[in-house]
Amino acid sequence: MIDLRSYVFLDSLQEQHAAFLGTVAKGFLPVGGQASLFIEVSPGIAINRLTDIAVKATAVTPGMQIVERLYGLLELHHDEQAEVRRAGEAILGEIGKTEGDRIKPEILSSTVIRGLDDRQTQLINRTRHGHMIVAGQSLYILECQPAANAALAANEAEKAAHIKVLEIVSFGSFGRVYLAGADRDIDVALPAAERAIQGLSGRVAKS
Repeated sequence: MIDLRSYVFLDSLQEQHAAFLGTVAKGFLPVGGQASLFIEVSPGIAINRLTDIAVKATAVTPGMQIVERLYGLLELHHDEQAEVRRAGEAILGEIGKTEGDRIKPEILSSTVIRGLDDRQTQLINRTRHGHMIVAGQSLYILECQPAANAALAANEAEKAAHIKVLEIVSFGSFGRVYLAGADRDIDVALPAAERAIQGLSGRVAKS
C-alpha cells in the first residue's frame, strides 16, 4: 500500500521559485511559468515507481526525485498545465487514490521577525540556497506538514508580494519556507502563504 501524503499542483511556478529549484534539484530544471506538481508518498522508495509511471504516460519532466528516511518526493513540470495534470492522474490511478486522499496540511509555525540583526542574517545566509537576507529586513518563516506543501506556500507568497525567497524545504518530516523583505511585503506574503496551506482539502492524518 502506498500512502499519499501530499498532492500539490502549482499552476505557474514563479520566477524565484523556479530559480531556487535550480539550486537544489538534481533532475531536469524548471523555468518560470511552467506548471508543477509535487507528490509525496510513503514508503519513500515507492517514488521510483511513480516517476516511471508519469514519464512513460506523459511528456512531463522530473525535477526532483528524493527518497529520504521516511518519505519520497517527486516534482514534475511542463509548459502545459494539462500535461502535468495528466501525469498526476496517471500516478493516482496507479496507486488507487484521488487528490482528496492526501493529508490535509497543517501549519505548525508562522512567524515574522522584524528588523533582523546582521549577526543573525549571517547564520541564515550560510544555509540558504536562494537570495541573501541583509540586516534590517524582516524574515518570515513557516513550518508545515506534510512537507511538500511548503512549495505551494512559497509560490503563492511570491505571487502576492515583492519578497526574496531564501529557502524552501519541501521534503522530509516538515516543510519550511524562509522569505525576506520589507515589512509591507512580508505582511502581504504571510496571509497569502497561510491561505494557500489552509485552502487545501484532505484527510486528517493519523496521530
